[in-house]
Amino acid sequence: MVTIKEVAERAGVSTSTVSRALSGKIPVNDETKQKVLLAVKELNYQPNVLAQGLKDGKSRTLGLIIPNVRNLVFPAAIRGIEDTAKKHGYTVVLCNTDEDVETEKFYIDNLRRRLIDGFIFSTARPGHEYLLELKDEGFPVVFLIRQMGEDVDTITVDNFKGAYDATKYMLLRGLKNIAFINGHMDIFLYQQRFEGYKKALEEAGFPFKEEMVVHEVYGWEDGYQAMTNLLKKNLKIDGVFATSDPKAIGVIRAIKDFGLKVPDDISVMGFDNSDMAPLLDPPLTTVSQPFYEMGAKACERLIKIIEAKKKPKAKVEVLPAEIVVRKSVV
Repeated sequence: MVTIKEVAERAGVSTSTVSRALSGKIPVNDETKQKVLLAVKELNYQPNVLAQGLKDGKSRTLGLIIPNVRNLVFPAAIRGIEDTAKKHGYTVVLCNTDEDVETEKFYIDNLRRRLIDGFIFSTARPGHEYLLELKDEGFPVVFLIRQMGEDVDTITVDNFKGAYDATKYMLLRGLKNIAFINGHMDIFLYQQRFEGYKKALEEAGFPFKEEMVVHEVYGWEDGYQAMTNLLKKNLKIDGVFATSDPKAIGVIRAIKDFGLKVPDDISVMGFDNSDMAPLLDPPLTTVSQPFYEMGAKACERLIKIIEAKKKPKAKVEVLPAEIVVRKSVV
């Protein structure tokens, strides 16, 4: 995906000069214009043709890029985005990447050239720095749930404190050997949850045990396998903190298949408060994320950036996470 910044560098001019040369609305001397057009040709740059042709430069359409539409965390966030967009007269185009970089780039390249005023991304992780280029190119961008630095607008939850509070709650219930089933550590939110877990153990005077921790766990099937492997090691686990509800679902299933009971033998804590959490057997005690509110705030922020005459300074907004007590912890 070639950006306007790359065209400017090739032509030896500023990005604003490239925009003026391509728009034809503001005069640019012939020599400079030829440099820009040559750079455009050499790099095969594709400008946002639709937006250029619209009267106000806007299509009132937003791009929402998520990693997995089947993940239980996204339905409420998507609904928050769609309800907010509709209220402001915008349409949302949803794209599912399956955590594949090339798929994501394909969607971005097509949408940015044709009909998108701005993007909401929930896919940020190392290797996705190209997302920041969109902001440099002038596209309004907001990150949701996942984040990538402090220089781009983001709506997320307090992952550190959520995990800290969850671990502390389990310790206060008398649990002493709490296993930790985590996601991919290249995603910042899982780093934060891991740090929260360790901090709670440290403050309570319990040693951190590496053998009680499993990273790189994705969904319920991975959670099931991770818990099965831990149980086979005879580690005398009395509690498990899984950093997502799908992982916790797999953990509960593994514990039962091993002939044990939740929470009588092993307590289980999740993180999300998905719609499935209260329907499990037993109902899942979990850390609640305000997904609808997060989605609504992300959409409000994006529309504000799109419609602002002077672009506001980037802001990372961190919402609180709260424990929802049910019956999976003693």
